[in-house]
Amino acid sequence: MSKQPAPTPPPPIVINEGTSIPLKSDRALFTAWELSLALAILTLAALCFFQPDPYWNILKFLPDGILVTLQVTLYTLPCALLIGLLAGLGRISTIKTVNLIASMYVEIVRGIPLLVQLFYIYYALAKFFTINDMVAAVIALSFCYGAYLAEAIRAGIEAVDKGQVEASRSLGFSRNQTLRWVVLPQAWRTILPPLGNEFIALLKDSSLVSIISVADMMRRGREYAATSFEYFETYTIIALVYLIMTLLLSRGVGLLEERFGRHTR
Repeated sequence: MSKQPAPTPPPPIVINEGTSIPLKSDRALFTAWELSLALAILTLAALCFFQPDPYWNILKFLPDGILVTLQVTLYTLPCALLIGLLAGLGRISTIKTVNLIASMYVEIVRGIPLLVQLFYIYYALAKFFTINDMVAAVIALSFCYGAYLAEAIRAGIEAVDKGQVEASRSLGFSRNQTLRWVVLPQAWRTILPPLGNEFIALLKDSSLVSIISVADMMRRGREYAATSFEYFETYTIIALVYLIMTLLLSRGVGLLEERFGRHTR
């Protein structure tokens, strides 16, 4: 009597702290993303179609706020990435002064809540000079997320096999050339997933800038709710719009990860 082939075990369930980034190679995760996006869009469409007053009226009130939310996020992304790259390189620097400054920046900024940083830059520093609300928001978000990105970049660089560095140095590469042409291209594949999760978190945390008078989607929603007293309806629409934006961004990060040839589970 021939043996029956062993049944294929179900795929493992992966739990992490960040938003799941969908990959084509991970069908279960991709399906969850697809269903979540479809559910969010259908729910939003159904609310606006069947109850245009107030849901459609609320949605029509938000476009300029959505644009400001995207502006804050897009302005912050390159600034935070640049700060994170410099701080990450400083964290692995052999120059003690540079290493100490970068390490202190990471420890101090990560130890202060983002909301406090926003208040400090916009209100506390106003004692010495005036800062535009949008500029204050971008500065606070950039410095906050730069500290988190610095640790992701440092970890990615240190994950590169030391043999790669030794081989490049033996071929006559300088330290800077080794870092630029050998280490960073390999480290980028390791760095990209945590960077993607931080960028998704940045989009969500940009809602905090409404507290310093930036007219983003959250503030526009608060203005509408304050005049109509339709708090449940307003924040339902805002939650759905944020969910759709976050899911689309996660898909974009997933496509970048696939392009760089990293298929993680």
